[in-house]
Amino acid sequence: MSWASLAIALSGAGVLVTGALAALFLRDPVAGMVATGHRAEQLPQVMANRYVAMLVLALGATLYGDLKAIALLFAAFSYMAFHDAWIYARAGQAVGKHIGAGVAALIVVLVASLAMGQAG
Repeated sequence: MSWASLAIALSGAGVLVTGALAALFLRDPVAGMVATGHRAEQLPQVMANRYVAMLVLALGATLYGDLKAIALLFAAFSYMAFHDAWIYARAGQAVGKHIGAGVAALIVVLVASLAMGQAG
């Protein structure tokens, strides 16, 4: 097995683990918190960490310049923003900032998609 094949296989394993955790959190957020060892009290610090990770991903995709990676990444960002808006809307909270972030990310997806169509 080549290093590239091993990297892809390990990435696939990461997809499976992350998918299982996503399903757990969607089905039972309390069980998800227990399974991952997260604590609600540290949520603000965890969110800071997540935003740094999203920054690194966006910076990497931007510097790499791959339109497919940019479109996929910002589609994921859009999903996160709209899902957060849905969560807050169900709780009767303001959603404007999350809707705005979701729309902005969708604009990036649209422009990257148009650019791919133009280049292809």
